[in-house]
Amino acid sequence: MRTRANWLIVAVSAAVIMSALPATAQLDRVRDPNWTSPRLPDGQPDLQGQWGNKTITPIERPESETRAYLSDEDMAALNQRRADSEAANDARPAQRTEAGRNVGGYGSYWLDSGDTVLSTGQTSMVVDPPTGRAPVKQWALDTKAWRLANEGDTYENMSVWDRCISRGVPGSMLPAGYNNVYRIFQTPDHIAIFHEMIHDARVIPLSDGPFIDDRIDQWMGNSRAHWEGDVLVIESEGFHNRGWIASSFAGGRLKGIPTSTALHVVERYERVSESTLIWEVTITDPNVYDAPWTISMPLTAETDYQIFEYACHEGNYAVPNALSGSRYLEKNPTDEQ
Repeated sequence: MRTRANWLIVAVSAAVIMSALPATAQLDRVRDPNWTSPRLPDGQPDLQGQWGNKTITPIERPESETRAYLSDEDMAALNQRRADSEAANDARPAQRTEAGRNVGGYGSYWLDSGDTVLSTGQTSMVVDPPTGRAPVKQWALDTKAWRLANEGDTYENMSVWDRCISRGVPGSMLPAGYNNVYRIFQTPDHIAIFHEMIHDARVIPLSDGPFIDDRIDQWMGNSRAHWEGDVLVIESEGFHNRGWIASSFAGGRLKGIPTSTALHVVERYERVSESTLIWEVTITDPNVYDAPWTISMPLTAETDYQIFEYACHEGNYAVPNALSGSRYLEKNPTDEQ
């Protein structure tokens, strides 16, 4: 009979093995050992260009999944299953008219969320803790659930993305249903990252100077960048408590988790081949999480992709329509289906 101590040893050993994987297994599939990072005239590694992150890999690992990484065969099978599912869905015209169906995204041609798992074979974007799941405090989960249940009461309970404000940091770097491309620009003293979704633009000084006054809180925080060898490191703080860590349905359980003024974010960008840039982010917020946690994922070069303007506020009828619909149902509860 195994004792509790025996089970603890097994669990700790498994965690150690899984936590050691990201440094090797994650990058072996995408790193080009014969590739040398090009340099800009000022000597900085060249990260410029358009990079995309669309994928079917979940941000958090499903509780039913015990592996940190998929085999090549399983990756191919999942990709094929996704392709078959989308083809079958697109071939069902009834989806367009059936009551209760999604009138804006009933076919894959309305979206651009990706149809393959991450090229690293990760089973989740979260790589630390080894469970692949963020250590969210219960109060934050309760707050997220309450907002969802009361979303129709006020615009303040709705997603900051639905409200066309900002997806924040690191939320703006997480995949969504479409517009999953980022353009990086570099000068000798600044890094600029243009986000296709909501057309957020971050202009980050390459400086070891102080952050702005800590009494000034912002949606995307205040950032400073520096180089550690060929790795670009961006550190952000100075957030307020009105943002969400994730605002897309792709965020799964994390969609709607609040941020606090204690949020501290450290991003790392490393180009490992001509077509792959590894983005890693460590999130620390002791008010919301029991411990720091880390996401890592490859961004893929999108050289032929064309970015169009994302006009969010200009045609955003979703907020007033959703709220007026809730007021109607309050007066006519029997109409709710």
